[in-house]
This record gives sequence, C-alpha cells and structure tokens, in this order.
Amino acid sequence: MQRGLSNYWGYNTLAFFAPEPRYLSDGNPRELREMVRRYHAAGLEVILDVVYNHTCEGSELGPTLSWRGLDNSSYYRLTDDNRHTVNDTGTGNTLDLYHPRVLQMVMDSLRYWAESFRVDGFRFDLASSLGREPSGFDYHSGFFDALRQDPTLSTLKLIAEPWDLGPDGYQLGHFPPGFAEWNDRYRDGLRRYWRGDESMRPEVAARLSGSGDLFDTKRKRPMSSINFVACHDGATLEDVVSYEGKHNEANGEDNRDGANDNYSSNYGAEGPATDPAIRQYRERVKRSMLTSLFGALGTPMILMGDECGRSQNGNNNAYCQDNEISWFDWSLVGSDQGKALSDFIARLTTLRRQFKTLRFDKFMGNAEIAPGVAQLDWWDERGVRLSPEDWSNQQGRILIMRRAYRKEDGAVEVSALMMNASGEKIDFKLPGEFAWQLMFDTSDPAIQPHCLDGQIYHMHDRAAALLVAELTS
Repeated sequence: MQRGLSNYWGYNTLAFFAPEPRYLSDGNPRELREMVRRYHAAGLEVILDVVYNHTCEGSELGPTLSWRGLDNSSYYRLTDDNRHTVNDTGTGNTLDLYHPRVLQMVMDSLRYWAESFRVDGFRFDLASSLGREPSGFDYHSGFFDALRQDPTLSTLKLIAEPWDLGPDGYQLGHFPPGFAEWNDRYRDGLRRYWRGDESMRPEVAARLSGSGDLFDTKRKRPMSSINFVACHDGATLEDVVSYEGKHNEANGEDNRDGANDNYSSNYGAEGPATDPAIRQYRERVKRSMLTSLFGALGTPMILMGDECGRSQNGNNNAYCQDNEISWFDWSLVGSDQGKALSDFIARLTTLRRQFKTLRFDKFMGNAEIAPGVAQLDWWDERGVRLSPEDWSNQQGRILIMRRAYRKEDGAVEVSALMMNASGEKIDFKLPGEFAWQLMFDTSDPAIQPHCLDGQIYHMHDRAAALLVAELTS
C-alpha cells in the first residue's frame, strides 16, 4: 500500500474457492478440513466470514486479476457510462449478484465450503450489497431466494452484516427469515447507557428485550439479533473504557478514518492507567457491559481478546495494522486481569445456560405468569414499575429488567437484572417481595451467590447485579 501499510484483515477476495494461505502451514486445504473436524469433536461450530460484495481488483483503476479480465460488465455493477465501477462497498467495486452467472458463482462457492469443508454457517460482509437489485435493496432478491430454497445452505446459520455504503444501505431488521443480523444499535445503546448518557432507558430496554422493534416481524425471534458491545470493526472493549476518542494516527490519514464516535469514556485518564482506582473502575464497567450482553435476549457475541483486556491503543480501524496494534498478546490470558475477567465471563455463560429467563427464545410480553408477576416488566430503584413519565425522564439511569417463566414442573423462575448506570451509589428496593438470591454483583466479582435479607440492596455506581427467585404453586 502507498502508506507502507498492509491489508491485515484480508477483506479483499481474489479466489472464492481457496482458503487464505496465511492460515495454512503447507498450503493444503486439508488443514482447514481437519481444523473443522477437530472443532466439531470439541462441540464447537465454525462460521466462515465471507466477502461476496467486492474483490481485490478495486475500481476501474485497479489491477486486472480475475473477473474484470473475464467479463467486467457482467461481474461488476457499473455506472451509466458502462465504464466506472459502482462503489457501494467503500473498496472501489461491487459485485453484481443480480446477474445470473455471478449469483451462480456465489452459490457454488457457498456450497463448496459447506459440503467440502463442513462449515456450520456464514457471516456475510456488507450483506446489503448482496440483496441490492436494480430497484434497490430487495427482501426477495435473487440471492436471498436462492439461499432459502437451497437444501444445504438453508439449514446453516446465516448472519448478515446489515449495511453497506450504497443507497438505502442500512437494512438492520430487514433481512428475510433464516438470517440473524449484527445489531449495532445494541452496541451503541449499551455503550451510551453505561457511559451515563441521558434519555437511554427506552433504547436500552428495547435492546435488552431482544430488539423486538426490529426483529419481531417476518416470523423472527430474539436470536435473530446478534448482540455485541465490540467487534473486530471498531474499538475493543478495553479501549471503550480507556479512551475518550479514536487514535488512528498510525493509519496515516491524520486520524480522519474510522468511526468518529466510539460512545466511550476513559474514566479519568486517556489510555493505559497506572492509578489502581481508575483501573478497577474500568474493570467494573466492562463487567457491567458484559452482564447486559449475556443477560439480554438475543445471541451474544464477544470479540476475541475482550475476555482478557486486549487493546488496540485506541485505534478503531486497525484493518491495516499488521503489528502490535492488532496482534494478540497471549500473555494477557495468564495475567491477573485476564484470568479474572475470563472467569467472570464463564460465570455469565453458566448462568445463561442455567436460567431460561436469560435466554428465552421468544419475545416476552406483559402477560401474567403468576398473580402479579408478568412475563416481562421494568422497575426502578424505588421498587415500582416504570410509568410513562419514568420512561421519558431524561435523567433516568436506573433500570431493572424482571422476567418470569413457568417451568414444566409448574414452578415460576423469576430473574431481575439490576443496572445502575449513574455515577452515584444508590439503595435499590428489590422488585418484588420474593426470596431473592444474589448471583453476582459487578462491583465485586468475588461475591458468591447467597440469599438476600430484607428488601434493600446497595448498588454501586455503574454496576449491575443479577437476582433470581423461584415461586412454587
């Protein structure tokens, strides 16, 4: 590259039927097949991140390496002059899946990876481009219809990155049944909430309850929402609590590239902190963000390295950094910070498997499960259900999500996710006079599960806690 950088992420496809050579020791694809088999033997699935929206040939000024030399006007979307490429991807060119031969190539490629390598699904980069036809993005595009009728591909996990740079490119919630979608509104809403922004109660409640305003259509369920607080494209979780803004100076674009707002806070010092109080506070906020991630309806996703404090030194667009900015520092895994956060995430995943209310697979309503106990309702620190006035309170930063589920034996499982995103310690009146058991409190990960006495619980600032109870008939 002209700036002496590299395409570290590799989102520049040349051959749609070949593994990335850097992942192989001897260049033989059998290594990838063996890897998939070993993951399956360990009970893990493999989802392939695929880029069918553009190629490494770039714009009309780019090199001729593959499709351009074969049939440029068929494989790429061109402007009216039939010369310049359409750039809906931000990388110079856009494949034209409306053309039957291009669609055939993509389908053949997907079936190759599914049948020859036995991957369990695909995450489609810039998936809005794949569903765009001459009239615009189409819920019934040829690509989507071909996927849904394919006997092999329709049974796999299909995940869309629901946006690109083209017209009407933001299509979150508009992909057909069978697709899950990356939910950036979850990411932004939860970051802003835990940062302490005003007027976040309604947005956070919608995200925690599965984003039904986006997905409770077209026969979808909460699992269609891929919830995350950080992904490879943007700031890491560590950087979200360590930097007020982006620091992309190493990219050579005078810090102009990358998202301008991380919805982040440094909590007292920009970058790495030596003050133990700041470091402990940041760890608390990270635990609270992860709690709201694993406690929300939907499919939780975490970025590799977030479980042990990986940083990119504030760079939120590290696609071109083949160096310490992007590399994984494996010493973090064995560090005190890394082990503590990994252990906490393990507790969260265990609780999510244990309690149905934390992973309910349908959208929850306000119907009563037991007398005075709704399937889903919202409370505040006063121990009262939120009123319309409470929802519109700009300064409201306290939220309790109480859920209930009747089990097969007739008992009712109740959980309460209590969150204090304010900067003050607050006494919470518990949401219902039940025999509550505290499972954890993000202000102190050493707290072990125990029964609570009384109806008042002291909550630290920017902390979250999970309570559970069981009602018998």
